[in-house]
Amino acid sequence: MSEPLFPQGELGLAVFLNAGDPAGRLADLAHLLDARGVDVLELAVPFPNSPTDGALIRRSAARALAHGTTLDTVLADLADLTPHLKRLKVVLLADWSHSLRHRDPATTARAVADAGAAALLIHALPPRLRPAWHHALRTQGLPQVTTCYPASTPEVLTAAAHGATGAYVYLVAHYGRSGTTPAHGHRALADTVTALRRAAPTTPVAVGFGVKTAADLAAVADSGADAAIIGSAAVARIEHAHTEGLDPVTELSAFLTDLRPARPPHPDAPGGRTTPGTTTARTTPGTPARTTTREEQPAC
Repeated sequence: MSEPLFPQGELGLAVFLNAGDPAGRLADLAHLLDARGVDVLELAVPFPNSPTDGALIRRSAARALAHGTTLDTVLADLADLTPHLKRLKVVLLADWSHSLRHRDPATTARAVADAGAAALLIHALPPRLRPAWHHALRTQGLPQVTTCYPASTPEVLTAAAHGATGAYVYLVAHYGRSGTTPAHGHRALADTVTALRRAAPTTPVAVGFGVKTAADLAAVADSGADAAIIGSAAVARIEHAHTEGLDPVTELSAFLTDLRPARPPHPDAPGGRTTPGTTTARTTPGTPARTTTREEQPAC
């Protein structure tokens, strides 16, 4: 069984970035996230004109595409990177139409697993093709990240929870574009988190869209979710570095410092994974007592 992507006893953290933005700095950024105790790098193979992304992430993808970033270049970079990571796990996000349409599912799943990715999130996978891709991923032992929304039907929530065995369910906080905040706040997702957990008690739930600050992290924890996904807020610091001629690693490090205190760089460090000063209590009514976000169309 693969190692869980998020810790128990505290709110996990995933950071989304587009591979290739900035060019040649993936390893530096990943090692920073690793050292700062981030659990997951949600790494997107860039694709144009994403219908679920705001202008910020679209601009990031355009910069990466202009540098010639493709699925093949990303897999090559991952194969060099992942053996040197201590805590950080890389979840690869690939758009079906742009990156996967002309690829064989079995061959591609094997290549993604061999590169060291911990899971795959397929953006906008057509329903008729899901069985073939799900079979290919299961054959390679590569977990899949599934997605759902608060407004998803009970059937979709159940399918998402069961389909994410070994990875996590990405609970998109609301319909809209990345970087926007749900009208009723992240605590209002508690009922959806509870429904997902009832369907699959051991499958982690990660919340994304509009998670930007330490207060947002606390609200996600209060919803009962296992992790938060930071997307546009992190990409904004990369863009700021690009615009102002600054070091992107320094900019991202400053953002993480503002977000929450640093965590130990590795689970073997004294004290394990407990993070002083972070919100860990889960207060969702009816959920188990275990304590404690890129976007796609529903994958279930």
